[in-house]
Amino acid sequence: MNINVWLLFFCQALVNASSIGQVAMSALLGHAMAPDKALATLPYALQMASTMAASIPAGMIFARLGRKPGFYLGAAGSLVGCGLYAWGVMRGDFLIYCLGSIPTGLGFGIGQHYRFAAAEVADSEARPRAIGLVMAGGVLAAILGPELVERTKDLTPPLLFLGTYLALAILPLTVATLLVFVRLPPAPARVVSPTPIAEIIARPTFVTAAVAGLVGYGSMNLIMASTPLQMMLCGFGVNDSIDVIRLHAICMFAPGFFTGRLIQRFGAHRIIVVGGALTILCAGLSLRGSSFYDFVLALCVLGVGWNFMFVGATTLLSTAHSAIERVRAQAANDFIVFGTVAMTSFTSGALHAEAGWLALNAAVIPPVLVALSLVLWHRARHGRRSALAV
Repeated sequence: MNINVWLLFFCQALVNASSIGQVAMSALLGHAMAPDKALATLPYALQMASTMAASIPAGMIFARLGRKPGFYLGAAGSLVGCGLYAWGVMRGDFLIYCLGSIPTGLGFGIGQHYRFAAAEVADSEARPRAIGLVMAGGVLAAILGPELVERTKDLTPPLLFLGTYLALAILPLTVATLLVFVRLPPAPARVVSPTPIAEIIARPTFVTAAVAGLVGYGSMNLIMASTPLQMMLCGFGVNDSIDVIRLHAICMFAPGFFTGRLIQRFGAHRIIVVGGALTILCAGLSLRGSSFYDFVLALCVLGVGWNFMFVGATTLLSTAHSAIERVRAQAANDFIVFGTVAMTSFTSGALHAEAGWLALNAAVIPPVLVALSLVLWHRARHGRRSALAV
């Protein structure tokens, strides 16, 4: 794998480290500061809504200026977000804290395109491995993000987590430094009569990839966002929930070291189906009990399921468009996927408060079954077309 893919690996790791650290903190801080406890996951929900909102502008920036300027803007957004989060914690102001979610989400949304950039700098046959490797940067994030939270949360007593947000500001600065050494393709040539976006998103392959991605990410996020709250209600401390989120994040990204090879061998469709089955298994494991190890097992299974569904969907998406269409197709896909993630972030806290942990887990099963049905239909359709071509 070339040096550019490895540099993107580290950039993705640092972007995800900030996000994983925020997962461990936001619901707890939201629960402490929000006037209504059902709004505990609102800051994270706003971050995901901003991630969705970044998709289309990011596509325009990448199309006009190229990948690198867009990634610099993403790092700047993350830096501003850390500052606003710190200010909100310092003031004890829930509104200011929520405002920090907006530039943070914009930066995170732009950062999601590192996986697409990896596919562009790799040879065609190595694209699944390049995508998987960059996604595997989350393993480093899974160690760094929670570790930063755990070691800095008490640095500024009595303001819990203020020191963490000041420390997290170092990460986007490091990303900007790494980008100096990355060689990325220039902005694509302007097309006089581009393919209408409606035509791109109506293609069966695009629809299948987008649905698999949104269900995989949305289901994982619905459960993950409320896990620290549920653990708190079960009597566990902050460090316990940090440890569970750390293990969950490792299981989200560690398979990236071999998911690409699995896709090359078995195909994206089969890997997505396995990921969906693991997500359903996680929902079933919520019935086991509420010990620390019950949370660990369920969240680890959920992490692997997310990886298989999301990397599989990203690989499938790369076959749904031409090189000229890639930026617009990727932006449309991420707008759809992170729009769903934003909705699950908004509903996670409310569903948990109103219906409880078991109902929240059960809610992921129907959409996963729908997504798997669509993937199996697309695989059968693709097989019939290949047979006819022969």
